[in-house]
Amino acid sequence: MASPTTPDRAAVVGTGLIGGSIGLALRARGWHVTGHDADTERAEQAQRAGALDAVGFDPDARVTFVATPVDAVAKAVADVFGQRGLRADAVVTDVAGVKGPVMAAVGDPRFVGGHPMAGSEQVGLDGADGDLFVGATWVLTPTADTDPGSYSRLQAVVVSLGAEVVALSPEQHDALVAVVSHVPHLTAATLMNLADRKAEKHGALLRLAAGGFRDMTRIAAGQPAIWPDVCADNAPAIVEAFDILLADLSAMRDRVAAGDRSGLLEVLEHAATARRSLPSRAVRPERLTEIRVPVPDRPGVLSEITTLAGDLGVNIADLEIAHSAEGDRGVLVLVVDADGSDRLVDSLHGRAYRATARNLE
Repeated sequence: MASPTTPDRAAVVGTGLIGGSIGLALRARGWHVTGHDADTERAEQAQRAGALDAVGFDPDARVTFVATPVDAVAKAVADVFGQRGLRADAVVTDVAGVKGPVMAAVGDPRFVGGHPMAGSEQVGLDGADGDLFVGATWVLTPTADTDPGSYSRLQAVVVSLGAEVVALSPEQHDALVAVVSHVPHLTAATLMNLADRKAEKHGALLRLAAGGFRDMTRIAAGQPAIWPDVCADNAPAIVEAFDILLADLSAMRDRVAAGDRSGLLEVLEHAATARRSLPSRAVRPERLTEIRVPVPDRPGVLSEITTLAGDLGVNIADLEIAHSAEGDRGVLVLVVDADGSDRLVDSLHGRAYRATARNLE
């Protein structure tokens, strides 16, 4: 990190809820943040709100966060890399909720796809919060072409904002968020509209809406404008998840219609157990293990190992790449939750990596 007199420099493209929150979080940690927005007034508002130090481009930015709608990401990334005088080690990432099309459209190895799983019922810059990412999951989607140094630098910055980094392939990310984000939002909107139609005939209905209904439909109050693009870009995964959900809802309907008490109880008990087993939003491992993995200096190694950790549910708290001064090998150093370290080491051995581990006191 730079000294306090020469702060690290970052840039934000798009100064809405997520971009504004990133700016606030970075500035709270001593970064100098420059940013811009398609809406010039919103960028100026972000500066007044303390999310930016200055409005404009910054070729000296060490990391740039592109926080635009998904259909604008590729062009925004190209504009960043096209800046005259951009530092050679600059890293660019995005925050879009769909990764496959974005990664396919951006070919620069210094681009690392990202998706912070955080948000707010408030819309736009007014909802920005510098603590939005503390304890949140932040997905990174390295590919075989991702520059390892760019990934490790971005991973360190994201962790410094308080987030838990999970590495997934773009395809895995899109399939999973369809289940945990996209379909839930669309379902909440559908349920809210059903209640609203019923309320036209039964004026007391929405007055009766209690905690369960409010909890299920809270996300329907989010920003509607982003969802058509999300649905267009992730349609196959969303449709597949909907097909499964509709089949399960049909089965639930049949149990209710048939008065199948034991069947209902079985499904509800399973759901209750699964819900109670969800990890806390702020999981911080108390015991850490350092895993050292000798790796060949070839494209795709970092993506393979970090994605494997994500598949196994093993959080990477820190990451370092030690390149060999001679030859074509190096050492990948991972610091992970000790409870998951054995699973990761065993899986690495199964893929012919000579991984070693030691517990950190």
